Amino acid sequence: MQELLLATNNQGKIKEFRALLEGLDLRLHTPKILGLRVEVVESGDSYASNAELKAKAFSVASGIWCLADDSGLEVDVLEGLPGLHSARLIGSQRSDKERRQHLLSLLEPHPRPWTARFRSVVALASPGGEIELAEGECLGEVIPEERGTGGFGYDPIFLLQERDQTMAELAMEEKNRLSHRAQSIRAILPVLRHQLGLNA
Repeated sequence: MQELLLATNNQGKIKEFRALLEGLDLRLHTPKILGLRVEVVESGDSYASNAELKAKAFSVASGIWCLADDSGLEVDVLEGLPGLHSARLIGSQRSDKERRQHLLSLLEPHPRPWTARFRSVVALASPGGEIELAEGECLGEVIPEERGTGGFGYDPIFLLQERDQTMAELAMEEKNRLSHRAQSIRAILPVLRHQLGLNA
């Protein structure tokens, strides 16, 4: 059975990755499972470069293929912010709820709708340094009240385009059909299958 390292200790992302990769003949690992302590400075100027930095670092450290993602919420009226800094909007040690509240405080002076998009880029890295990239996007708007108990991050205040549901109100199966991360994973799957010799 082939092995694949998921380059994150974010439990929400791990849960989504496991669901999206279900059915593949893969043994999935996390840095915690392997006892890896790799500090990656996300100094890239794009989601792709940050995902690549993480995938390469963890693949070299573990000696196995690695899948990493970088994603963010881009709000039009804030000229694409928080974007690359979505997870670190007010510091990496603050809670998701505090980040959501801070974002809403930035948006409060602006008229609605606060149109936005979630973007995700995934990087698949080999121990030898090969890199493959794929991306996904999900359109919607930020709303001022939290709705739903699923998901993580900004999901409770992100209303999906043409649906009266936030990302946090979706069942996991539905989120894994519509989300930005689901789209990027679906796009990388043919490459992953080919590179790791998995059955279609």
